[in-house]
Amino acid sequence: MFMPMNYSEDFVSPYSPNTDADRRQMLDAIGVDSVDELFADIPKQYRDPKLHLPEPMSEFDLKRHFAELASMNKAPGDYACFLGAGSYRHHIPAIVRQLTGRSEFMTAYTPYQPEISQGTLQTEFEFQTLCAELTAMDVANAGMYDGSTSLAEAVLMAARATRRSSVAVLDSVSPAYTSVLRTYTEAPGIDIDVVSRDGLTLTEDTACLVVQQPNFLGCIEDMQAMADKAHAVGALFVVYADALAMAMFTPPGEYGADIVASEGQALGVPPTFGGPYVGIFACKQDYIRQMPGRIVGRTVDTQGRTAYVLTLQTREQHIRRERATSNICTSVALIALMTTVYMAANGKHGMRRTAELTYQKSHYLASLIDDIPGYSVVDGGVFFQEFAVQCPIPTSTLNERLLDYKIIGGLDISDQIDCGMLVCATEVNTREEIESFAAALAAIPEQSASA
Repeated sequence: MFMPMNYSEDFVSPYSPNTDADRRQMLDAIGVDSVDELFADIPKQYRDPKLHLPEPMSEFDLKRHFAELASMNKAPGDYACFLGAGSYRHHIPAIVRQLTGRSEFMTAYTPYQPEISQGTLQTEFEFQTLCAELTAMDVANAGMYDGSTSLAEAVLMAARATRRSSVAVLDSVSPAYTSVLRTYTEAPGIDIDVVSRDGLTLTEDTACLVVQQPNFLGCIEDMQAMADKAHAVGALFVVYADALAMAMFTPPGEYGADIVASEGQALGVPPTFGGPYVGIFACKQDYIRQMPGRIVGRTVDTQGRTAYVLTLQTREQHIRRERATSNICTSVALIALMTTVYMAANGKHGMRRTAELTYQKSHYLASLIDDIPGYSVVDGGVFFQEFAVQCPIPTSTLNERLLDYKIIGGLDISDQIDCGMLVCATEVNTREEIESFAAALAAIPEQSASA
């Protein structure tokens, strides 16, 4: 057991680069007399907490300690997982890690003199090209932080392009994504109106209609009808599309999407506790100057050789803040490269095959669960890789008991459906795992009743 170290109240970090004169100049500019006055609004117990740190260890002891901590984790292969809701487990070909693990990629972040980093720019150009093909859109940018913030940027872009400040979001969009939208749109004064599909009414003040495909519960929406309703009032049609589903179902560009956002995690990136991920962002050519982030283009140099350049740079690192379309400060280049290698290695036929396997396995699981007494699959029409189930006992209790079977159950959506669970199955779930999951679901309520 490690004993905490006791630090004195007047402990000062030796790593602060500011001199007393530097601090005095900054305090004078702010208009306060001292650092304590500057942070007076923060309660002292939170402003100056005592640090209960262990005694220092040698390198050897520290490595052994970390190994002991790591051994407490369960290996991913020990549990069958049926949890999705935005982060998915898919097979990642070995070539993805082999190529992206090369030092010239692993050590690169966002080059601030990008034209001398031709390799980085080329990979981002290929990423853009593949994303544009996947979404069937005119143009894609060099990557966003993740899917949810990519969708938020799409809404901000729609508001700029239409000069309108009201946004309609279908109630079948992920609640987490809608929450991110509210955070992004609060400061600019853009109103978020969550609407139902049946009672959908748009006005001439509507900047865009936001629809998720497949929706949060995994169901396929009638996208053409939604696009027509948006365009009828001059609003843009913003689609959040599942990256793998686009390899099997009609891509957004073919049913009238104006802006498309997506999460690239499913394409070659492991769940990794929620990040880092990469957002996909594409739009029609008409709106290219309103796109956030940056776009890499291909040209030739003075000697006629192929060269890659930053063609359009609308983020605030490159132009005046008041003219910037976003404050995005990276293109998440390494994660974008993972998805690029994944798409190139699988090709359109390989990605479609993966999507078909995912579709088939999720439907097989749904058929098994629907036959279990007390369970019912919530019928929302055609679904892709996840579906909602109404359970006979509270979902939280069910998920806790499933761990005894070494199974990670679905997401608890009891706030939407009474005793509801959002279940996901992909191509990596074996038949044995699927049937064992169904058997466990059948056994747990009987055990609870007998207990």
